[in-house]
Amino acid sequence: MRFQHKLITLIAFAIAMGFLESAVVVYMREILYPEGFAFPLSPIPVNLAITELLREVATIIMLVTIGIMAAKRFSTGFAWFIFSFAIWDIFYYVFLKLLLGWPESLMTWDVLFLIPTTWTGPVLSPVLVSMSMILLAMVILIYAERGKETRLHRLEWIGLIAGSVVLIIGFVFDYSQHMLTHFSLIEMLQVKNPEVLEVATTYIPHQFPWWIFGIGEVIILGTIGNYWKRVAR
Repeated sequence: MRFQHKLITLIAFAIAMGFLESAVVVYMREILYPEGFAFPLSPIPVNLAITELLREVATIIMLVTIGIMAAKRFSTGFAWFIFSFAIWDIFYYVFLKLLLGWPESLMTWDVLFLIPTTWTGPVLSPVLVSMSMILLAMVILIYAERGKETRLHRLEWIGLIAGSVVLIIGFVFDYSQHMLTHFSLIEMLQVKNPEVLEVATTYIPHQFPWWIFGIGEVIILGTIGNYWKRVAR
């Protein structure tokens, strides 16, 4: 399949997946937040919480398989994975806006992920991460199409992983501060514990650590910039 056709096909897949994700959220909010989504979080049955965790794992597996099927080399497979992930994530919010009129703005707080604990942040933060992922994916895919060697070197992987870890710390920082006033780190990860779920329902976002998020983004963008310079030679 030609690059342009593959690009259009995977964009269509990721957009459709974004709608599917937003549809699930519409159903869950109808059950848990009939008056509209807002913090503090509503109590969630244990079986529903576990199902949601498994659904998120399944989503990642689906996106990984797209990368595997779309490319023969690891670097381009990785690029298709993060590209599809980013398009999916952006259109997830686009469809929620169309279906529910939510989020009210890019600074509206959202629950972003649940593994290994709850990630929260303004909608703008995952959108910025998605744009960084699209940038890296396009650099890899365009230069691979030109016949360049696009394998990421060890230091580049270290930069991307380090930046990602910093971003994750930023996403879990506010929620973890709330939970760690009641439980140990190990205890707060026990999603089947009714006490943990009860305390989680009292969480109200306080302040997003943009300085942590900024450090993570700078590390990632700097790594992408250095990689771009290297493969462009």
